[in-house]
Amino acid sequence: MPDSKCKICRRAGMKLFLKGEKCLSPRCPFIKKPYPPGLKKKRRTPALSEFGKELKEKQKLKQWYNLKERQLENYVGEILEKGGRAGDAAQVLVQKLESRLDNVVFRSGFAKSRDQARQLVSHGHFLVNGKSVNIPSYQVKRGDKVALKSAVSRKKIFENIPTLLKKHTPPVWLKLDSEKLTVEVTGTPTLEEAAPPVEVSAIFEYYSR
Repeated sequence: MPDSKCKICRRAGMKLFLKGEKCLSPRCPFIKKPYPPGLKKKRRTPALSEFGKELKEKQKLKQWYNLKERQLENYVGEILEKGGRAGDAAQVLVQKLESRLDNVVFRSGFAKSRDQARQLVSHGHFLVNGKSVNIPSYQVKRGDKVALKSAVSRKKIFENIPTLLKKHTPPVWLKLDSEKLTVEVTGTPTLEEAAPPVEVSAIFEYYSR
């Protein structure tokens, strides 16, 4: 369904920016219907239990980074096994999610959404340090250079990419070259800059039950 992603935002009670430019336009359904699907505007949303709140936060993070349930569970499980403290655990989790190749492609401005970035990476449109990588979850690290393949840069989907990249401001840990269509990982992503619209500690509580 075309508005399925919009319903996800309405259930979450906030914009998760899952549809790229449409989320920034007046046509965004969340603007007209900022309440959960199935509820009438004046009807009060039932109060959530602690478990319900944790579940909601988990769902929001999963949708924000375009993850499957098992993927998020594995990321959190790995951190819990290493005994990370609450604050450290949240930082480590966000670093791992921000360092995914599909997220780097999105943050760099090559894609309008993480969903589109995942597709572009899966189709093998990018190189990491000169080698083709088609795994969206691939973890980039400091010093890595991600580049759009020259052969695909002429495809219609990328025809305006140089102009768009010149107007784009990536996170401070990424160095974008809009002319060479490359981005270099020059630092480490932080929880503060990534600022996912969730209470990350609640996600660890959910998976610790």
